[in-house]
Amino acid sequence: MVMIQYLETMSVILQIETATTSCSVALAVDGNVLAFKQINERNIHAEVITLFIEELITNAGLTYDDLDAVAVSCGPGSYTGLRIGVSTAKGLCFALNKPLIAIETLEAMAYAIIGEKVVTVDADTLLCPMIDARRMEVYCALFNTEGVKVRATAADIIDEHSFKEFLSSHKVLFFGDGADKCEAALGGNANAKFLPGFVNSATYLTQKAAERFNNQEFEDVAYFEPYYLKDFIAGKKAL
Repeated sequence: MVMIQYLETMSVILQIETATTSCSVALAVDGNVLAFKQINERNIHAEVITLFIEELITNAGLTYDDLDAVAVSCGPGSYTGLRIGVSTAKGLCFALNKPLIAIETLEAMAYAIIGEKVVTVDADTLLCPMIDARRMEVYCALFNTEGVKVRATAADIIDEHSFKEFLSSHKVLFFGDGADKCEAALGGNANAKFLPGFVNSATYLTQKAAERFNNQEFEDVAYFEPYYLKDFIAGKKAL
């Protein structure tokens, strides 16, 4: 059990990531991950998220009142996953009277490369986190290695012409659960690089969550909604 002392001088942030198949929760203290728990499995988020939160807080020797804020990955991504993560975060903030911090999922994914150094890249490489949408469609954005967004978040249908203007002058690292299905379309370009096996994690929210907490950049808990980017399309049940 990890025990935290001197809480009056620390910021303790609970971080929630449910935008993809990964259900992940982390505790960060002063911008450093204390502990995390996650599982990468489809359709399990509602079943385990509150259990993960309770386990982390208990094992850290904390109570819910010791939290200073709740940070959530706000999308784009899975409609159901986002609803679960954001509703959990808002419920905690309402009940505890704590501030809510929202971080765009693709931005957090980019910081996995920039801050967490999941893989080392050249300074002029562009980062393209991708989240699986439908068929050959992905949610994606482009960032430089300073974390500046150089192409806006969009829902793109990927073909061999996608990102042509960027790939002509830069290496582009594609990663996330949407990147694997795009490799066949883009892999013929020598500047297109792919990072296999990337899994979203609440730990990747840490840097931006700490910055926004220190700058008091909080959301309106009553009115905040996930960043869906697209309207929800319900699937049909198999007969």
